Amino acid sequence: MRKFSDLSRQYWPTLVLFAILLASWQAAVSFGGIREYLLPAPLSVWNALWHGDTSWNQHIWATTFEIIGAFLLAAGVGVALGVAIAWSPLLANALVPFLVFVNTLPKVAIAPLFLIWMGYGIFPNMLMGALIGFFPVVINTAVGLSQVEADMLDLGRVFSAPKWKIFLKIRIPNALPYILSALKITATAAVVGAIVGEFVASQRGLGYVIVTTQSSMNTSVAFAALIWISAVGLALYGAVVLAAHLWAPWAEGVD
Repeated sequence: MRKFSDLSRQYWPTLVLFAILLASWQAAVSFGGIREYLLPAPLSVWNALWHGDTSWNQHIWATTFEIIGAFLLAAGVGVALGVAIAWSPLLANALVPFLVFVNTLPKVAIAPLFLIWMGYGIFPNMLMGALIGFFPVVINTAVGLSQVEADMLDLGRVFSAPKWKIFLKIRIPNALPYILSALKITATAAVVGAIVGEFVASQRGLGYVIVTTQSSMNTSVAFAALIWISAVGLALYGAVVLAAHLWAPWAEGVD
């Protein structure tokens, strides 16, 4: 109860702000003569969330699977590449310019190529999300593994610890706050990447719902899909924050 009370005191300004925005939005649509297909009222969006002809469960699960897969793929590949960069200067010289080049490519332009190479399906969208989200993990992992206090490294050398044990016992714990901080960014980037993939090539998913509503001007359903997308993204972000609290409580607040 105490934690709930603390959270209430911390976030009540946000809740009040949302309430004011929703009330203003509803009043603007109801009394301002704004047409529903341009800006649906919050009550219309609420009804679209729970009623109507949209098979929300199917689309939500498809998008959620893509986002989680993109996040895990970005995290795994990003950490592995970050370790490789920190382990070997030769690998660092070879990988860093290439990774920077890949990161500068416009991801929206790459999405149609994924359609040509892999066709429709969940995996191309998953790969798009991973491509957008992996770079911060690589950089933060490499930085966290490299920026270790010299005294800690000297202590390992005094005890004649091999390089792999220094990595395991000293460098990786030092890099955990950096990695977890990057994963918070990746959690949101994976959402963006998966939705971009669904915009270009998909037959289901919340991004697909938004695209299909354009022809029917069913804007309330599009807004409802945006809310579901935000809910999935917030849930993934919250899971990363919880993992950071459990695995590296000493590093809370480090971003």
